[in-house]
Amino acid sequence: MPRHARETLLLLFTLVLGAPARADDLVRTIQAVKPSVVGIGTYQRTRSPAVQFVATGFVVGDGRSVITNAHGIPANLDLANMETLGVVIGNRGKVEFRPATVVARDPAHDLAHLRIEGAALPALALGGPADVAEGQSLAFTGFPLGMVLGLHAATHRASLAVIAPIVLPALSSGKLNSRTVSRLSAPAFPIYQLDATAYPGNSGSPVYDPQTGVVHAVINMVLVKGLKESAISTPSGISYAIPVKHVRDLLEQAAP
Repeated sequence: MPRHARETLLLLFTLVLGAPARADDLVRTIQAVKPSVVGIGTYQRTRSPAVQFVATGFVVGDGRSVITNAHGIPANLDLANMETLGVVIGNRGKVEFRPATVVARDPAHDLAHLRIEGAALPALALGGPADVAEGQSLAFTGFPLGMVLGLHAATHRASLAVIAPIVLPALSSGKLNSRTVSRLSAPAFPIYQLDATAYPGNSGSPVYDPQTGVVHAVINMVLVKGLKESAISTPSGISYAIPVKHVRDLLEQAAP
């Protein structure tokens, strides 16, 4: 057989055999990631239900740090009735609530750093800014419908459609309003647009490499849509994520 024919056959075998391997990578990665994904909510013993879900979060660092979206953290807790902020963990069909404390917030990037009590949980590794590129395959795991269907984390595939600035100028002066002007005055930063649909409960979900589980971004719906898609009432198939660089910066605020 001619050499070029052998090389062509080898390439075909590599492509055919390589695809299932990549799919298997995601199956294994999901199992490794899920124990690090938690619900964010509040607990009040006299309330029904006692636990109210507000967002998704994920564990980093020493296993007691949790990252989520800042907008999901209640501005005020009902302290008179002993309402407590914390994380919700699904453990063999049972729901466990761990109290948590907010140790740092980053309103500009809509991120919050919580510290939980109790035993450390499995932590996810954080990537770097040079680890992502447009077209790259990604996945995110979280609770798209909160606890409506039980505390069962769901995973969605995605690809990085584009890296773009968070703020886009209005096409005409007629589209400017006080909210738009105030947002335009804030510092712009790159965000990741994903070709996948995320839901409100996904806010705070880790966006990670399907093969390694390394986190590259955090799903964010509220902050970004208010800036980039205010003219679109029901966008479909598009989600946004905050680059993990800002998670690293937030964690450094609590470093000794």
